[in-house]
Amino acid sequence: MSTLHRVKQRRLNMTQHLHNQTTHRGPVLVLGGTGKTGRRIVGRLRARGIDTRVGSRSGSPAFDWDEPSGWDAVLAGMSAVYISYTPDLAVPAAKQAIRHLVERAKAQGVQHLVLLSGRGEPDAQACERIVQESGLDWTIVRASWFNQNFSEGDFLPLVLSGDITLPAGHVPEPFVDAEDIADVAVAALTETGHIGEVYEVTGPRLMTFDELASELSHAIGRKISFVRVPANEFLQGFRQAGAPEDMIWLLDYLFSTILDGRNAQICDGVERALGRPPKDFSDFANEVAASGLWSAAA
Repeated sequence: MSTLHRVKQRRLNMTQHLHNQTTHRGPVLVLGGTGKTGRRIVGRLRARGIDTRVGSRSGSPAFDWDEPSGWDAVLAGMSAVYISYTPDLAVPAAKQAIRHLVERAKAQGVQHLVLLSGRGEPDAQACERIVQESGLDWTIVRASWFNQNFSEGDFLPLVLSGDITLPAGHVPEPFVDAEDIADVAVAALTETGHIGEVYEVTGPRLMTFDELASELSHAIGRKISFVRVPANEFLQGFRQAGAPEDMIWLLDYLFSTILDGRNAQICDGVERALGRPPKDFSDFANEVAASGLWSAAA
């Protein structure tokens, strides 16, 4: 083991020791509590015996970003809130929604906000500033492309078909695992040492979509190809399928803006928050392949 590696490992171990001191102060509200990160956070908090409220349209009381009149009932009695805004902090309505949520959270006595934000998104960073200037304790978790987009999201049918057909180029992305995001958020909600931190979370390496398809092929045991298509053709397919225009706008934004190379670097948010390295895409792919999920169309 090199001297540099030993120094880094000691630093990570010390970070983990400091962060593992529990300081939870009361019930936690998880907005987007049935989504990719939210349901994982809910499960982890409840496993620790923490009183956890799921913020969703199906929750009781129900939470709907389009119905702010019901927010006070959901926020009442909560000590901390995990904020996952739907559909994305990049959309024009997000800033006003986050601003109003912060106001209502303060009025209801919430002490700590943990915001799921987007890497390289100026509008998301504007929402971060609203949280940071709230006067409440805060932690920011910045993420971009999730591994789980290919197992739980809109791209699952593409994997099942064998062709990941997207308007993406050859710019690499450090795909991050939703399990790591959940672990970072739970640490921020329950342990000391995370107040005022901005954790930019990524996977441990950069991958192009061609390389991602190759990893999937290896894990699944059948050919998965990446097929690049023009953006207009891609978006028109969603329109013909009846997708709402706000979703089409967001997809256009993600592929035309976020995948321009601005996020093509590894960040250490997972290591700083948890004292361990992030999960590699190949481990994710092997686990999902072993579950049989991707064998449905084989």
